[in-house]
Amino acid sequence: MKKSLKNKEKIAVVLFNLGAPNDISSVKPFLRNLFFDPAILRLVWIVRLPLAYLISELRTKAATKIYRALGGSSPLLSNTEKQARAIEERLNAIRKENIRTFIAMRYWHPMSKEVVEKVRRWSPDRVLLAPLYPQFSSSTTASSLKQWYRYAAKKIFCETKVLCCYPTEAGFVQGICRSVEENLKRQNIFEGSKPLRILFSAHGIPQKFVDRGDPYQHHIEQTVAAVVSKLALPKSCDWRLCYQSRVGPMKWLQPYTEDEIRRAGAEQRPILVVPVAFVSEHSETLYELDREYFDVAVESGVPVYLRAPAVGTDGAFIEGLARAIDKRLDDESQAVASEDSRRFCPKKFTNCPCLLVESTDAEQNAVRINL
Repeated sequence: MKKSLKNKEKIAVVLFNLGAPNDISSVKPFLRNLFFDPAILRLVWIVRLPLAYLISELRTKAATKIYRALGGSSPLLSNTEKQARAIEERLNAIRKENIRTFIAMRYWHPMSKEVVEKVRRWSPDRVLLAPLYPQFSSSTTASSLKQWYRYAAKKIFCETKVLCCYPTEAGFVQGICRSVEENLKRQNIFEGSKPLRILFSAHGIPQKFVDRGDPYQHHIEQTVAAVVSKLALPKSCDWRLCYQSRVGPMKWLQPYTEDEIRRAGAEQRPILVVPVAFVSEHSETLYELDREYFDVAVESGVPVYLRAPAVGTDGAFIEGLARAIDKRLDDESQAVASEDSRRFCPKKFTNCPCLLVESTDAEQNAVRINL
């Protein structure tokens, strides 16, 4: 029996993303928020605060140059809004209920504090939290969840569930494959004597995070394995997984994308760079991959440099994420789970989000995330 409009359950789906400056004046405060996050700089606040101010001062000029090149702001929010509308439309079609999507950015507006208030005013029956980071990391998804619960603890008391990750979700994988296959149709990448090399590029994190139990690298490897197994690659084509966007002198996940581009240049290999951790276009695809790494490729002698687009609003990706959210909403076994309502990570990854522990104190109705 169909529910009447009046009796439809109200479900708020909150989509988390990084956030980005919406104009040049917001570049410095965005950077300050980023580097003050204890998930990024893992220092006591009394040290982290002045360091965040210092780093933001030092990096503002370079970051401003990037956003000026992109037209004065990042397209991340508008791209995320398109994804949110598409997911909302698909979920309402699947569930026939009153579902509304909200966007909560971590380092710039709309941030969790203001979005919690919007959700509270809408007064949902249930809340589902879903990151637009397919692969979990304590430096991204966990940080966003902590920030959400910090403000939601005393304002939102309805049932809340978390879709913590979906690194091998079929629609997400299919979206990446489509992007790769469209580029493989370009004949010029096979015209030279050297075969094409695909570089699957993911955002890096410090190696020490992984050494302390962060499952991010494992998730990335599972994504790439799923994509490669689905692609019908020419026998002459090979691939590498690499990591971009490292900051500072510490060791980050390797190999670095820049080094792999140089290696391909030395071998005179045409390359196709495929982002596997970003689901929408922003500065690290449109500037770092398309401009900075393109320049590295030219300097290194890469004969052909191509870059596959992020999945964006690809129909398979939207359908897949909507289905994963739908499944999480129906799963009554646990509050936090991955794409198929289970723990995705092997037990050695102690920062697996399925170790989230719900507080039994009603006044502290939050989730503690093990960083």
